[in-house]
Amino acid sequence: MPARAKINLSLDVLRKREDGYHELRMIMQTIELHDMIRLETTEGGSIVLECDSEWVPADERNTAWKAAKLFMEHCRIKSGLRIVINKRIPTAAGLGGGSADAATVLRGLNKLFSIGLDHFELRKLGKMVGADVPFCVEGGTMLAEGIGEHLTPLRDFSGVDIVLVRPNIGISTKWVYENLKAAQISQSDRPDTEALIRFLDAGDIASVAANMKNVLELVTIPHYAIIQEAKDSLLRAGAVGSVMSGSGPTVFGIFTEKSAASKALNRLESETRWQCFQTKTCSAS
Repeated sequence: MPARAKINLSLDVLRKREDGYHELRMIMQTIELHDMIRLETTEGGSIVLECDSEWVPADERNTAWKAAKLFMEHCRIKSGLRIVINKRIPTAAGLGGGSADAATVLRGLNKLFSIGLDHFELRKLGKMVGADVPFCVEGGTMLAEGIGEHLTPLRDFSGVDIVLVRPNIGISTKWVYENLKAAQISQSDRPDTEALIRFLDAGDIASVAANMKNVLELVTIPHYAIIQEAKDSLLRAGAVGSVMSGSGPTVFGIFTEKSAASKALNRLESETRWQCFQTKTCSAS
């Protein structure tokens, strides 16, 4: 099964909660870039995970492994399991690769063992693995609130051409949120989520792109100038809007034509300080 990455068309942090998490309001979007996951039953009761990326842990630290253990305990499945991940989504990139893998394992095991859990039940399990997993269970175009678990479907925004630029730096999500001062975020820093929803309803790609904002850039860009450089490079290459996805460091640009996206990719991928990917938005799985 494919495990599709996500981007954030917007990301707003409303406040820090008493439980230590941050209250979020964001528009999330599935993209075609994906890992491939194969699930196989095995003899015995152990879970074995294999991955072709050296950057991904192949043990109980892996979100896909955690999701499998949680699902099999919840459903009282005694069979052994082999998980094989063919990694294509960049790791630690703000693209939800680990969450996508976990969500795909939940959906895949539900099918493999013919359990019949609905998406609401899968999302509840997913929330126990990670905040982005419930969205990745559903996919498509969603308003996500709370810590990301409260989802409202929005008008489909599939088929839009995008170019991803992933700078060759590592950023800790924990560090980003620890250094965000929610009380100091000005109104002009915040995305106008209602306006973005109206533009989505109207199918106005250019206006969606022009109004994308991510308040976490207030933390990352002052420390990592390459993120702003990547955004500016995408805009100079013809993107109608560019923003950082999640806690970064990946940024993406929206293009109104595939040919323009391809030209931008050719222009940007010669730079050795980052990786580039051309892909599209897509609808729910």
